[in-house]
Amino acid sequence: MYAAVDHVTAAYGLGSGTGTCRWTIEPVTRGALGRIWKMSGPSGDWAVKEMLFGCDERQVRREAALRDASETLGIASPRLLRNGEGAPVTRLPPHLGGSYLKLYDWVDGTAADPTAPEILAWVGRSLALLHRAGAGPTQPPIAWYEKCPTDSEWQALRRKVADSALPWSDDLAAVAARSSELSRYVTPADRTALVTSHLDVQPQNVLVGRDGPVLIDWDNAGPTTPARELACVVFAWSGRNRPNPDAARHLVRAYVAAGGPGRIGTPHAFSMLLATSLNYVHVQAEAAVDQTRTPDERAFADDQVRTSLMALPDLPTLSLLIKELAPEW
Repeated sequence: MYAAVDHVTAAYGLGSGTGTCRWTIEPVTRGALGRIWKMSGPSGDWAVKEMLFGCDERQVRREAALRDASETLGIASPRLLRNGEGAPVTRLPPHLGGSYLKLYDWVDGTAADPTAPEILAWVGRSLALLHRAGAGPTQPPIAWYEKCPTDSEWQALRRKVADSALPWSDDLAAVAARSSELSRYVTPADRTALVTSHLDVQPQNVLVGRDGPVLIDWDNAGPTTPARELACVVFAWSGRNRPNPDAARHLVRAYVAAGGPGRIGTPHAFSMLLATSLNYVHVQAEAAVDQTRTPDERAFADDQVRTSLMALPDLPTLSLLIKELAPEW
């Protein structure tokens, strides 16, 4: 990325990256899909997102449209800039690596406190606004949100991991053994109730800046049902497998008060949560034992498996949330 600064600044009309006011760029963090760099120069600070595994340009346009619509609703989020050709994504030339990049406003902020009532209320209200604004015809959800690995796929993965002797192989085997118990609640979404929404409203994607909360990381924007996204958000913001029912109620009350249409009444409302959780464990475990990946990619996957195995939803927690939230509807 260091060699790509001139190309990025030229593509977005930010001025030259060379000379007395040279731009600087430094890595900040890495996620499952991309790496964030902070680029600083005479026109300010910018967040450059380097997409590590290619890019669906139609998905980026959907992200841009939803992000722009959210701004009119009063939901603060970093601006996704268009390049000189009006596109919200830029591809580097082959001699610079060929990666796809997105450029955002840089947001100075601190991590949101998932126990703070005012943050929970903001999350509930913002989600309701997104669900109301995103209603209408849309494409079906992708398989990642509606299907999960089969028993035979888990068994094949178990064999690969056992041969690698990784320390979490026994924990993965335990997940594989109970995958059918969890996956029975994973079903296709109701095609008549779809909305286009953020799909990743987790605590790490909310920063608190000087003007209040800011929702970041819109990469996953796409279709789901309000109930399924609400269930994911409630789980993420109420302590995951150490549930805080008061936090869940606070968030849901703000959501309902703002006209949010989603309701959590059965374990099937957690279908998207279960599908994505199981898929993520499976994909990262495969990457961790894939010798064609770079050492850095395998190390990242190894860390993600450890974290995601501990965070895998358990059915008693989901049942407790359903029971505790029943009076709120």
